[in-house]
Amino acid sequence: MLLFSYIWPIALVIICNTVYQVCAKSVPVEIDPLASLTVTYLVAAIMSGLLYLWLGESVDFLGEYRKLNWAPFVLGAVIVGLEAGWIYAYKAGWPVSTGFIVQSSVLAAALLLVGYWLYQEPLAWNKVVGVAICLIGLVVINYR
Repeated sequence: MLLFSYIWPIALVIICNTVYQVCAKSVPVEIDPLASLTVTYLVAAIMSGLLYLWLGESVDFLGEYRKLNWAPFVLGAVIVGLEAGWIYAYKAGWPVSTGFIVQSSVLAAALLLVGYWLYQEPLAWNKVVGVAICLIGLVVINYR
């Protein structure tokens, strides 16, 4: 059971991220990405509320909202940037097969530094080598 509780969140992220990339690539070119995102976030808000009612340990929206700090507000702004960035990237012609790899490789390098500086995570040699390999892979993937 412990293994399942460790694996299912990553499996959910992988499945949802795959569907997410397909959806972001499929947003009609004619629509303004920010107009499209208003529908996206309306659906997300409704789903979040329904899932909270269904799965929440206690159904106390106000009690939960009192626990908020700055993070959910910044996360909301950052998510809009992520979503809009992907839609604009696909509109600009980024292939779904390489856009995500480029983003993930650079993100891995950035998060390695963030983990080290903000959270005192060890900067092990194998992580540095792994990120270097990812960055070398970017050159190979984007070489024409």
